[in-house]
Amino acid sequence: APVHAMGMRDEILEQPDVAAGLLETSLPVVEAIVRAIRSRDIAFVMIAGRGTSDHAGVYAQYLLGARNGLPVALAAPSLVSIYGARPLLRNALVIGISQSGRSPDVVGVVEDGRRQGGLTLAITNDPASPLAVAAESVIDIAAGPEQAIAATKTYTAELVALALLSTVLRDGTRDARATMAAIPDAMRRAIEVESDAERAADRFRAMEGCVVLGRGYEYATALEWALKLKELAYLAAEAYSAADFQHGPIAVVEPGLPV
Repeated sequence: APVHAMGMRDEILEQPDVAAGLLETSLPVVEAIVRAIRSRDIAFVMIAGRGTSDHAGVYAQYLLGARNGLPVALAAPSLVSIYGARPLLRNALVIGISQSGRSPDVVGVVEDGRRQGGLTLAITNDPASPLAVAAESVIDIAAGPEQAIAATKTYTAELVALALLSTVLRDGTRDARATMAAIPDAMRRAIEVESDAERAADRFRAMEGCVVLGRGYEYATALEWALKLKELAYLAAEAYSAADFQHGPIAVVEPGLPV
């Protein structure tokens, strides 16, 4: 029988089950990482990712800063790959995020962090990938093959992995387990808004561009949504922090521009 080419909508519908599986399987790895963080003088977090995975890093920047008091920097991988620079990562938790685990830039940052004696973690959908090999610890998001070109279930699985790390670090395993257990059902309820999404899509079908705003935890998904609108609907979609948008960019708004 021919292999069925799974569509993006199918993968969107898989997200609650992917989250449930991830929460079940990754807790021991997260507990070990948390023990390592507590036993060492971790002063900050450096996160390397590209595209969608970089947006997951933006989420972590707010999450780990707000809930765990950890300063988070988003790596500029070109510092390593192009300029041969070596930012000081000895006291860092260095996290590489990549669905495929094969982005050389991201792998390079993690390898450099490990060489310097930093604590290294890979979050990936391929536990046999170069990124997973480069890091001391690996969270396998176990989302299954992603056939659609645009990331859906792997993006939200990365967020769940980061949320689990933050929650165990702050509240301990027992409370984290109880808190995180609500996520798959919340995701199932979120998917039930499909008819609302259909109406919105119909209303805005003729638009040629838009602005996507988000702030705090939602800024990451504003960035991700704008990326999806570009790569899937071929729209000139621009994402901004709702706060930053007030300072200059708001000048582009005129009647008829969807926001």
